[in-house]
Amino acid sequence: MNLLLLAVAPAMVIILYVYYKDRFEKEPIKFLLRNFILGATASILITFVLSAVLGNLIPTADEKSILQQFVKAFIVVALVEEFAKFVIVKYVAQNNKEFNEPFDGIVYAVMVSMGFATLENILYTFQYGAGTGIVRAFTAVPAHATFAILMGYFMGKAKFSPNKTQLNLFGLLAATLFHGAYDFFLFIDFVPGTFVGAILSLFVGIFLSKKAMKRHQNSSQFKA
Repeated sequence: MNLLLLAVAPAMVIILYVYYKDRFEKEPIKFLLRNFILGATASILITFVLSAVLGNLIPTADEKSILQQFVKAFIVVALVEEFAKFVIVKYVAQNNKEFNEPFDGIVYAVMVSMGFATLENILYTFQYGAGTGIVRAFTAVPAHATFAILMGYFMGKAKFSPNKTQLNLFGLLAATLFHGAYDFFLFIDFVPGTFVGAILSLFVGIFLSKKAMKRHQNSSQFKA
């Protein structure tokens, strides 16, 4: 199996799915691609820098410490990665004239997140092989998509609300909490059965993501 195709395909499927769900006013391909590329470059760079700084400030080396793994999952990983994506969505997509309905928050957040997830998935798949790529196609990549949809839902609302700052930050918080929960249950694999928590958080995220997309679809001003 071609490893590059295996690594890239899950994100492409998710992108096409969300693009199809944007039924009433499609976003320009060029601007979507720009956000995807920024997700794979700028957000990765921001993550690398912040992770390096926090990694030196916050102790997370003890893999058997539940507290340290909690901090690592929610702050060093989840908050850093979601903040890196958040910056791109807020300052590139949300300020653009093409962002003209609440559903666009979901579309652009997913594009940025899938750019991030694609590069991450390529690195993991080439390093650990096809088995890892197959597992991540049904776990990590969809998880990144759910974090993005939850963030994008609130950032879509924020664009057209007087409470922009609060809603934007709530989107970042929602993505961070779900991302942190997913990673935390995977990080404490020394506790038997905790992977179930990660799977459960993923299913809850998918459920809420579907509701978020449907709600913004129904409230679109472009709906006939």
